[in-house]
Amino acid sequence: MGIRYGDLGLVNTKKMFAAALRGGWAVPAYNFNNLEQLRAIVLGCLETRSPVILQVSSSARKYAGAPFVRHLAQAAVELAASHEAGPVPIALHLDHGATFVLAKECIDDGFSSVMIDGSALPFEENIALTKKVVDYAHPLDVTVEGELGVLAGVEDEVSHELSHYTDPEEAEEFVRLTGVDSLAISIGTSHGAYKFKPGQKPQLRLDILEDVAKRMPDLPVVLHGASSVPREYVEEINRLGGSLKEAIGIPEDQIRRAVSGAVCKVNIDSDGRLAFTAALRRSFTEEPGVFDPRKYLGAAMETVKALVMDKNTEVLGSSGRAQEVG
Repeated sequence: MGIRYGDLGLVNTKKMFAAALRGGWAVPAYNFNNLEQLRAIVLGCLETRSPVILQVSSSARKYAGAPFVRHLAQAAVELAASHEAGPVPIALHLDHGATFVLAKECIDDGFSSVMIDGSALPFEENIALTKKVVDYAHPLDVTVEGELGVLAGVEDEVSHELSHYTDPEEAEEFVRLTGVDSLAISIGTSHGAYKFKPGQKPQLRLDILEDVAKRMPDLPVVLHGASSVPREYVEEINRLGGSLKEAIGIPEDQIRRAVSGAVCKVNIDSDGRLAFTAALRRSFTEEPGVFDPRKYLGAAMETVKALVMDKNTEVLGSSGRAQEVG
C-alpha cells in the first residue's frame, strides 16, 4: 500500500484545470530541485493567491532523493496552511516520466499527478504506454498528462534536435484511446534556455492550438518549454562571468495568447534556474567575503519568488485565482 497524496494535503489537477478553462488563465507548473526553489515558488504563489503545480523531473527526484521530495511537498502544504491569507491548492507532479515503473513509483509515493512522456515512441506505442499509466492512476484519483508531438531542445532527460508539431487529428484519437486528463502538445516551444538562434523570430503555431481546442473544447492543454528566458537574468549572468550568449526564449505576449485559449498549464523551469543563478553570481560578486549559505541562497530564493509573482500576475493570469478552485 503506497502513500496517498490526500494524506499529504495535496490535490490533483482536475479542479485546477476546470477553473482555468472557465476563466481563461493557466495554472503555473514550476520545476524545483532544492529547498530554496520550492520555498520561493510556494511563497510567490501564496502572496499572489495562485494555485500551483510543483514539478520534479526524474533527475531532480534522484538529486533530492525520493523521500525528500515527498516530505518537501508535505512541508509546502504545511507552509501554505500557516499563511495569514490561508492556503492555496498545491499539486505534486512528475514531469516527463519516461516509464510506467517511474510513474507508478511516484504515484505510490504520494504524487497527485504524473506525466508519462511517450512522445518519441511510435503513435501506437505511445498510446499503449500512456493508457497503462492511466489505468493504474485513475482508480487512485491521480491525474495523468500525456504528450503528443516532439519539442526540440535539451533539459534534464529531455533531448531532441528537431521539433515535430502535434497533429490535431492524432491528438483527438490519442485522448480518446488513452483517457488522459491533459495533453502536452508541440506548437513551437522548446526545452532549455537556447530555444532560438539570434535573428530567428519565435512564433507559436496558435492555429494548431485552435484546431485542438475546436476538436476537444474541454481538454486541458499543456505547454512545455515555455520559459521566456528573461534578458535581465541572462545579461547579469554574462556580466558576472557566465556564458549564455545566445539564450533566447518564448516571448511572453505569445504565452499570454496561448493561455487565453485552451492552454491551462504552463511549465516553467529554465526561467527559475536563470533567476537563481543570476542571484548567486550577484551575491558572490558583491559580497565576496560571505560564506554563510543562508545569505546567498536566501538572496536567490527572493529573486525566484519575485519571478514567480511576476509570471503569475503578468503572464499566466493565475494571480487571485486560488479561490476559484473548488
